Amino acid sequence: MLKRVFVAADPGRMRLRFASRAVLGIGLAVTLCGVVGHSLVPAIAGGLTALLALFTVTDATVREQAVTTALLPVVGLPVLALAAVVHDVPVARDALFLTVVGVGVYARRWGPRGHSLGVFAFMALFAAQFLHAVPAQLPELYGAMLLSLFASSAVRFGAWCYERRMPGPAVVPAPTGGNRLGRMTTRQAVQATVGAGFALAAGQVLSDERWYWAVGATWWVFVNTTSRGETVVRGFRRFLGTALGVVLGFAVAVPLHHEPMIAAVVIALSVFGIFYTAAVSYTWMMFAVTVMASMLYGLLGVLDTGLLALRVSETAVGALGAVLAVLFVLPVTTHSVTDAWVERALHCVHACTAETAARLAGSADADPVPLVAELDAILGRVRLSLTPLVHPFSPMRARKKRARQVLALLDDCAREVRGLASVAADPEASHDARLAAACWRVEAAVEALTDAPTVRRRVRVDDAAAPEPTGAEPVLAHLQALEHALLELAVPLRRTRQVSSSA
Repeated sequence: MLKRVFVAADPGRMRLRFASRAVLGIGLAVTLCGVVGHSLVPAIAGGLTALLALFTVTDATVREQAVTTALLPVVGLPVLALAAVVHDVPVARDALFLTVVGVGVYARRWGPRGHSLGVFAFMALFAAQFLHAVPAQLPELYGAMLLSLFASSAVRFGAWCYERRMPGPAVVPAPTGGNRLGRMTTRQAVQATVGAGFALAAGQVLSDERWYWAVGATWWVFVNTTSRGETVVRGFRRFLGTALGVVLGFAVAVPLHHEPMIAAVVIALSVFGIFYTAAVSYTWMMFAVTVMASMLYGLLGVLDTGLLALRVSETAVGALGAVLAVLFVLPVTTHSVTDAWVERALHCVHACTAETAARLAGSADADPVPLVAELDAILGRVRLSLTPLVHPFSPMRARKKRARQVLALLDDCAREVRGLASVAADPEASHDARLAAACWRVEAAVEALTDAPTVRRRVRVDDAAAPEPTGAEPVLAHLQALEHALLELAVPLRRTRQVSSSA
């Protein structure tokens, strides 16, 4: 499992850059907090602020990222103040937690910015409990958080803004569903609130002081998940990563936390691990989070073996709350989510093909490259939604086999679409009537798979006026391979829909 993290593809060394920049930005933030004289608690708050700003802000462009980062304190600082005021009023404190959870999840309907602001608001509340913040500390906490936000932003948007030299990532919003309770974000907000309520009650039974760990576990299990299957798998991975991190905590954090330099090195390595593994392994990301949290508790002088054991128990309770909520409260099936993503992938395949055909026919406005990037992003969501079915512990062997077939064939489609776009970029490539006919066959195959008409952009070519074909054969080869993959997809997709309709 650990081998997967280090052998996973890292095109352009993006994960390495992401993690290295995080260590630099957070390290600068904490250093500046120390230079201006902030005490340990505000410095930790500043470090967490920098971490969240660098980790959760994922808008498509650098400009949008900067705007979202500037808005973080607008939502985070008021929540922190409320949390400090109601810290010793259990009923008000619990109500605030559940409200922030529900509103924070619902905010995802507004895309990456809503997601980032919701996460930051919740974590401001969480940090207030973690650090036992009281109203008298607010001025220093505010100063440290704003200073850290400035420091991390200086690194992200100034000293090391590698995104400026790269095309922006494709923005692929999740399926939203219908209105009211039919909307995905509304259903998830209700689920998260119910799950957090269970975690809050059960967590307080385990501990009057650290119950918020359970609520935090429930919250993070819901992040970047949609269906009940995704949530169940994520809950298991969170528990596993926490348990593994606690094992290392016993070996490293407990005996060494009183050594400031060693603690700083371990925390820096943990930060690197969080950012480096986030895209490929939630389990190992949680492992790194747990090690970092253990060292922070050591610096605060409250770390012992009992505390680490309690963290595992609270995490289990929180994960259980999330699982129960998605299973019994407005459940969203894995199939319904997967089917929506697969259909979007197929429509994108056709759009890429149509754009390529138009480009080869001489249209200066046609450009398949952005659609290829969008297709890659959609396939990433397909893989995530199919994770519960292809998981090694999944008992449904037939569905696991079909899911793997779907993934393999969609990867084949993506490979052929990339080939088409590459050929279309060649100024020497040309078009003839055979290409239009092949594109129409691809369109028909997509329509047959999705049971819905696609947006047609047919490129008609007069056979008599068509130029002599030069370089058309590579395009035809890609189109024929694409058509073949689409036709093969009909078998596993049809069986999947039959199973779903009979369930």
